[in-house]
Amino acid sequence: MCTVVIDVADAANARLLAVRDEDPERAWDAPGEWWPEKYPGVSGIRDRRAGGAWLAVNPAERRLAVLLNRADVAELPDELARSRGSLALESVMGRSPEAPLPMHGFNLLEVSPDGSHLLSWDGVELRETAIDPGIHMVAHDDLDDPETPRIATWLPEFRALGPAADSADWAAEWTALLGVSARLDPEDDRAIIRDNRPYGFPTQSLLYSTATVTPEGVELDYRALPSPGHWE
Repeated sequence: MCTVVIDVADAANARLLAVRDEDPERAWDAPGEWWPEKYPGVSGIRDRRAGGAWLAVNPAERRLAVLLNRADVAELPDELARSRGSLALESVMGRSPEAPLPMHGFNLLEVSPDGSHLLSWDGVELRETAIDPGIHMVAHDDLDDPETPRIATWLPEFRALGPAADSADWAAEWTALLGVSARLDPEDDRAIIRDNRPYGFPTQSLLYSTATVTPEGVELDYRALPSPGHWE
């Protein structure tokens, strides 16, 4: 139940804040070039268990991708499901997924020189949503979904900060607002920094990253939370 906030200035410029929710028992590695043979020049946050990436960047190609889970509308036995960990890595190499996919549902946010868009797979249909200029949010449902409490609560607040490109330090402003959001109980469904166990999932917020994609390349900053589901 991860969360991403993205500000698209135009096709070539985007800034985002991504919060990762995962089982704290599932180890990960900070951003690095963990796949030099298969994905040269690609850096990402690696999932040690499956070997894939939650978020990946390809600075030379000015590409970024981040993966969020979403619910399936069709049943797929776990033993038949392929890991989604390759999706972000393949994306930043310029290879977007194509249906049908033997995977559980996902939202794949892609930022490239061609613009930003969201690929959504629910186990039956793969949909692509272009992300228009402006500030948007995505979690486990559709882009800017008003039925997602954290989006309904915090998207207006992020938009009220104004265009990130006009700020002298947009990342600090967005991170400060993320800190304000963390005053909510992590079990509150409006929370961005989350504890999802009351909803039947073992996941909690573990880390966040800010990133800037411009014609000059990609800049990525990474921060692990001091303890799962708790702000600094």
